[in-house]
Amino acid sequence: MPQFIFTYHGGKPPETPEEGQKSMEEWKAWATGLGAALVNPGTPVGVTKVLTKDGVSTEASVHPIMGFSILEAESMDAALNLLMDCPHFKYEGTLEVSEMMQMPS
Repeated sequence: MPQFIFTYHGGKPPETPEEGQKSMEEWKAWATGLGAALVNPGTPVGVTKVLTKDGVSTEASVHPIMGFSILEAESMDAALNLLMDCPHFKYEGTLEVSEMMQMPS
């Protein structure tokens, strides 16, 4: 079955510890609801640097990544359907979804 990586971009973090706790509970419930489709629940990331053939850019990334996750779905449309209620949208963030290419062994 195809796998899809989705990356989290933008969004506003919770403003209080209580909002943070509520957010974490929402994320856990959402991830649990995806069941076996969520192959890798992912990892948040820190500072993003842009590397080019000329070295490290001094300009910030246009679309810095905040984290990633991996899921399995029958198609891109099915993957997008699974992600429509992602809690990241509640915090004004966006997701980028890409099908992972299967490399021959």
